Amino acid sequence: MLRSLARSVPLAAKHSKRTLATDANRKFVKIVEVSPRDGLQNEKTIVPTATKIELIRRLAETGVPVIEAGSFVSPKWVPQMGDTPQVVAQMPVHPSISYPVLVPNMRGLEALQKLLAEYKDASKRVPPTDEIAIFTAASESFCKANTNCTIAESLDRLSDVASRAISSGLKVRGYISVVAGCPYEGKVDAEAVGRVSKALLDMGCYEISLGDTIGAGTPTIVEAALNSSVKHTNASVHFFAAHCHDTMNTGLANVLHLVRLGVRTVDAAVGGLGGCPYSPGATGNIDTESVVFALHREGYDTGTDLDKLVDLGDWISAQIGRSNASNAGRAILAQRKIRAESAAKQAAKGAKL
Repeated sequence: MLRSLARSVPLAAKHSKRTLATDANRKFVKIVEVSPRDGLQNEKTIVPTATKIELIRRLAETGVPVIEAGSFVSPKWVPQMGDTPQVVAQMPVHPSISYPVLVPNMRGLEALQKLLAEYKDASKRVPPTDEIAIFTAASESFCKANTNCTIAESLDRLSDVASRAISSGLKVRGYISVVAGCPYEGKVDAEAVGRVSKALLDMGCYEISLGDTIGAGTPTIVEAALNSSVKHTNASVHFFAAHCHDTMNTGLANVLHLVRLGVRTVDAAVGGLGGCPYSPGATGNIDTESVVFALHREGYDTGTDLDKLVDLGDWISAQIGRSNASNAGRAILAQRKIRAESAAKQAAKGAKL
C-alpha cells in the first residue's frame, strides 16, 4: 500500500513550481506528449525538420500542455535528433504550453544555453523552452549500455547538469529508464528505482517519470516501482509520472492503474511512435489516443481533443511511412468511415424520394 501522499515540508519548498493535485483538479491528468523526441528518435526514417515542426504545431492544437520537442544529444549516437537546435529555434511557441528538451549531459546543456542566449537581447522574442529533461536508469547494465557509465557515475554527472540548469532558471524533469524490467538483466529491483528517484528529487527535479522502457511491466510491478519511489523520497505520488511502453500489450493497463493510485501525469506518443535504441525488441510508447480515450471514459479530464489527436496520429504515421500503431486511433477512424458511409446512403435514399 502507498505510504502517505503528503509531501514533506522541505521537499514542498524545494519544488514549489510543481502544481499538485487538489480537490479542484484531482480528476485532471496532464499528458506529456513525447512523440517529437522519444517517438521519433528510434524511427528508422530521418524525419525532415519541417515535418517535426509541423508535428509540434499540430500537437499544440490538440490541447496537450507539454510537448517534448527534441534532444540535445550527439547526432553520432542519435542521428534522428541531429536537427533539434533548428527545430527548437523555429517551432511555434504557445505561452500555455511547455516545450522541454532532453539534455543527456553538460555538453547538451551548454548547446541549449547557447541557443537560449540569443533570446536575452531580443525583448520581443519568447524563449522556446524553459525546461530540460535528464535521464538515468534503474539497472546497471542498461545504464552502461545507454550512457557508458554506472548509475552512481550517471547521477554525479546529472547533479552537475541539474545544478547549472536550475541556477540559470531552467526547470528540470527526471527520467528513470527500465523501472519494470531490463533487456539485459531481466527483473529490476523496485528498491533500486526508489533510490534513483530520491537522488533525482534531491538534485532538484520537479517531477520523475517512471519509464517501463521495454514494456515488461504489469500493474503489480509498476505499483511496486511507484511505492518504492514514494517510500524513498517521502514525496507525494504526484511527483511521479507514468511512462509506459506497450510491448506486451500491458501499457494501457499500467497507465490506468497508476492513475488510480494517484499519478496525475502520463507520458505518451501520438500514433504510438518510438521505442528505444538500447532495448532490443521494444516497441513504441503507449499511444496518446488510447490513453486519452480511456481516461476520458473513466471520467478524467485531459484538456485534449481526441479527434485531433486521432487525425494527427494518422498523419504523422503516413509522413514517416509506417503503420498507425494506435489501437484507439485506428478504431475511431474506422468508425468514422462507417458513419460517413451510412450517412451517404441515407442521403442517397432521401434524394430518391
